[in-house]
Amino acid sequence: MLKSDIRRLAAFRLLACAVAVCTGVWFSAAPDAGAQPLRRTEARPGAASKSALQSALPSPLIDAKGLQRMLRDPALVLLHVGPKPEYDAGHIEGAQYVTPRDLTINDTTTRRVYDLPDDGDLRARLERFGISDASKVVVIFGGDWGSPATRVLWTLQVAGLGDQARLLDGGMTTWKGAGLPTVTAVPNPPKPGKLTAAQQRTLVVDHAWMQAHFGAPKTRIVDGRAPMFFEGPGMKHEGQPDMKAGHLPTAVNIPFNTLVNDSMRVLSVDALRAKFREAGIQPGDTVAAYCHIGQQATTVLLAARILGHPIRLYDGSMNDWEARKLPLVNEKAK
Repeated sequence: MLKSDIRRLAAFRLLACAVAVCTGVWFSAAPDAGAQPLRRTEARPGAASKSALQSALPSPLIDAKGLQRMLRDPALVLLHVGPKPEYDAGHIEGAQYVTPRDLTINDTTTRRVYDLPDDGDLRARLERFGISDASKVVVIFGGDWGSPATRVLWTLQVAGLGDQARLLDGGMTTWKGAGLPTVTAVPNPPKPGKLTAAQQRTLVVDHAWMQAHFGAPKTRIVDGRAPMFFEGPGMKHEGQPDMKAGHLPTAVNIPFNTLVNDSMRVLSVDALRAKFREAGIQPGDTVAAYCHIGQQATTVLLAARILGHPIRLYDGSMNDWEARKLPLVNEKAK
């Protein structure tokens, strides 16, 4: 594939995500009566000891009151992901503005668009935000930027900070809804941190890993995109190649926006478990997710993590898969 084609394909994948924002698909879902903030994964009766250990791990979510209690902790690092004008108009005191692009490689001359940097580069990028081994990091999203925030949270997990990083459940909407204060002052640049923690690179997989695990026991391939991309009708945009519907072989579809409620808070454990069960995912299965570029799928992986599943992200996702001209399937097109 020519470099110009790769650039156009990458741009169209990013456009697809932007269209999702404009059409309300970015991080919203139908109301769920059982939706509530999550603090800890519930143990399953009769679960194996490994699952019990996973259930005892701290939740990757924190609520507004919990974050308020942490604000004077000197180890706390706040990362705000969202529209810059909204951040400028008011954010949580001490929160640094960050975008997923600050933590990704974006070289449109290659297939490495929105990819995770290598070990040393990732450490350096995080250290610039004052993050060290002992930091407690909370990711906050403004507006409806839920999936960019879950991408940042997943990146922290890869960096070896998974047990000490949290997502503010519901983002700034929840914070403001609780009547908690915001400021407009931008914090001073932090003192660079120092990271030495071992990175969890097994959380990142490529096209070859995905191909090797189609139909593999205890592994489920999950497409986190909207159904219009999974099974049709796809998307057309003037001046860009058609984005045809189709998915990786053996994949099931769990649209990322169905895992939160109208307040952009993650669904209850029971509701998440029901969605995964409906998709054929069993307790203990490894969930390997993909989407357009490796962002929306991280919301699926957050839900999987809450339920205690081992997780993998196909970084690059459809952008990489289609650039390599690998096959797609679409049962409804037959």
